[in-house]
Amino acid sequence: MAIPRDFINELIARIDVVELIDAKVPLKKAGKNYSACCPFHSEKSPSFTVSRDKQFYHCFGCGAHGNIIDFVMEYDRLEFVDAIEELAGQLGVEVPHEKGTGKRTDHAASRDLYQLMEEASHYYQQQLRQHPDKTKVEKYLAYRDLSSQVIEQFGIGYAPDGWDGLLSRYRQNTEAQTKLLTAGMVIANDNGKQYDRFRDRLMFPIRDRRGRVIGFGGRVLGDGTPKYLNSPETPIFHKGNELYGLYELKQKYRDPQRVLVVEGYMDVVALAQFGVDYAVASLGTSTTAEQFQLMLRSAKQVVCCYDGDNAGKDAAWRALETALPLLKPGDLVKFVFLPQGEDPDSMVRQIGKEAFEELIDKADDLPSFLFATLTEKFGGDKSSLAKQAIALIEKIQDAVLQNLLLENLSHKLGMNSAEDLKKKLGVNVKPQTQPLAQQGIKGRGTPLRLAIALLVQYPKLGTGLVNQPALQHLKLTGIQMLIDLLDLTRDQEINSAQLLEQFRGHDQESTLKKLAQWDHQVATENLQQEFRKALIWLSNQYIEQRYQELSLKQTHTKEERIQLQRLISVIKGQK
Repeated sequence: MAIPRDFINELIARIDVVELIDAKVPLKKAGKNYSACCPFHSEKSPSFTVSRDKQFYHCFGCGAHGNIIDFVMEYDRLEFVDAIEELAGQLGVEVPHEKGTGKRTDHAASRDLYQLMEEASHYYQQQLRQHPDKTKVEKYLAYRDLSSQVIEQFGIGYAPDGWDGLLSRYRQNTEAQTKLLTAGMVIANDNGKQYDRFRDRLMFPIRDRRGRVIGFGGRVLGDGTPKYLNSPETPIFHKGNELYGLYELKQKYRDPQRVLVVEGYMDVVALAQFGVDYAVASLGTSTTAEQFQLMLRSAKQVVCCYDGDNAGKDAAWRALETALPLLKPGDLVKFVFLPQGEDPDSMVRQIGKEAFEELIDKADDLPSFLFATLTEKFGGDKSSLAKQAIALIEKIQDAVLQNLLLENLSHKLGMNSAEDLKKKLGVNVKPQTQPLAQQGIKGRGTPLRLAIALLVQYPKLGTGLVNQPALQHLKLTGIQMLIDLLDLTRDQEINSAQLLEQFRGHDQESTLKKLAQWDHQVATENLQQEFRKALIWLSNQYIEQRYQELSLKQTHTKEERIQLQRLISVIKGQK
């Protein structure tokens, strides 16, 4: 691992999971724990619990669980190292990196790219204010009715005309020039000559969820081509994973009610100028699954806004196909189509905020758009319509939504119910599943499982415990996990979240996290007693195992005969 284990343990110890989550998802006290509606799936009744004692969260609805690192990774969609950086930043400390891991260089290089991109953004903003051609740019901004407040909010800048406006700032720094090339800000021709990628363009910095500049979109000021020029894929910019304007949206609204997804940077900015300040752009690509997940996690409702021509409807259909496998009960995805030849930018200027938002309010919900499109495509051919609809509905992971659409389809086909449709057409639906709280282990399970669960949930049970040599020889599936847990808790005070972090990436990580939430039905005052009883049972199992091994041998050494006699005495004493 590139980051020292001790540093990660310190982060988990210093940042309270309740305070961390409450800042993003307001929690309510519920007994000794805290609860909320899960931020990772839509629900009406809270099934998301956070334990201050264990420094752990768990959702009994969707199964999401983990410590502060898991939460930041899942909620903010960050990689492990970025999540550590984010948490360390909250404490105002630097993240140390171990030498010789092979990962430090990559991470340090990425950090340098973020810094370089931030410098480029400041440069473009400075040029917007000071460049000799600024009058031309100011006239364009005035024509687009963009206020200084919106320009500042989105960090809009200007890339001057010329081949080396940005590059010339790093003429004496060959390392920085190489990084500019890596970041996609500079292009090298076949002869190795380098020049600026963005020239004479209005610049829109693209920020990730942490607010770091990771790329740019540049719009031509005149009639040149291409109209929009975007940063290429780089080590820090993957356009299918990002949404333009999402960072600015989340800065303005902690819990936005809806997100409007549009196609262009200027659409987002123009809508914000008119008070429709909850739009994001998909960076010129078909909306990806990753982008949909970001939006569904950010707001209760996602409205996809497209042109009303065939291309717009085709794009909407692709978005629907992408969204279907991701949707859960409570998720709302709608589709609104603008008059042909209009885009959100031109439309909001033409009709104003109130009328534009009326269009959004009247957007088609997903079932309406799905069946309207299929009806338009297949007309009275109910067989083809049913075949296409079922193929789409079978992709849905959530049984509740799946059955809702099947009910709609059964009415379209003139059948009595979804059950009737399933029987006649053999639809492959997802089985209704129980929440994790109702699945799995009944009662206390085996003593080994109980010992592991108690130790994961209450690591202090292992503190100062003497070695258990018999466990090393016991032939039971899972015994090594208990041995490892005892070794980790014997000589240090550690909480559940820190303990589980030791097993990140381990093949038993998922099992341990489930046991961390298992209701073992042991009263608090009996924890020590039940844990010791489980260990005693395991030791007795070794006695039985060793007795069987020696009994089956035809000949014994002197030591084995003595051991066998002792074992017989112990076993008789237990009866």
